[in-house]
Amino acid sequence: MIEGLRRDRPAFLASVTNAAEAEMAFRGGAGIIDCKDPATGALGALDAEAVRDIVEVISGRVPVSATIGDLPAEADAMVPAAVIMAATGVDIVKIGFFGDRDPRPAIVALGREKQPSTQLVAVLMADSNPDFSLLPILAAHGFAGAMLDTADKSAGRLTTVLSNDRLAEFVRAAAANGLSSGLAGSLQRDDIAGLARLNPDVLGFRGALCASGRVSGLDPKKLTAVRYEFERARSASAAREKSVA
Repeated sequence: MIEGLRRDRPAFLASVTNAAEAEMAFRGGAGIIDCKDPATGALGALDAEAVRDIVEVISGRVPVSATIGDLPAEADAMVPAAVIMAATGVDIVKIGFFGDRDPRPAIVALGREKQPSTQLVAVLMADSNPDFSLLPILAAHGFAGAMLDTADKSAGRLTTVLSNDRLAEFVRAAAANGLSSGLAGSLQRDDIAGLARLNPDVLGFRGALCASGRVSGLDPKKLTAVRYEFERARSASAAREKSVA
């Protein structure tokens, strides 16, 4: 499981492109600051120096994650990229598997090279026939979590790509294997309440936080609106748990 998350679930992950956005996202309520370059792909990687700046400005107040880019599922490509990103001081390195080839050899290699101070999170692509049978393999090789995301951001939200039942299956399977679960992929504010009922550990946002699309800058008003929906969803979850008890 991902260490360092606040107790309230789901955690609000906000993807940022620089230190100024990172501080804005933190002040806007994000529980995970995610370093990503949306202009270079679904999981576009920021320059290592920019990631170090973000780590410095957040200074341990919440976990910081970083993507390694839209890479083929090959150990020779993924392992060096993960090592470089881990060296920036991030808490979590996110590694995307796009369904282009058998990822198992790369998963094994990544687990073998993982540093004790860095948590690995796999990102499976909801629009590329995600293979949930990989979850026990990820857990066996030291991954802390798994997320669902979308590779094609023009294809619609995660909630239109996979059924609610399929999303719930993913969350349950991750938990059964001791992995934190995350859901992302062009999510909008009105997705939060429904997805929170599935009990994922993390919900991830970028485009819904931006002034005009995912490659534009963060908008403080949109951050506030999303934060408010998280608070409502958590309150509703607490009320449901209390009524059951």
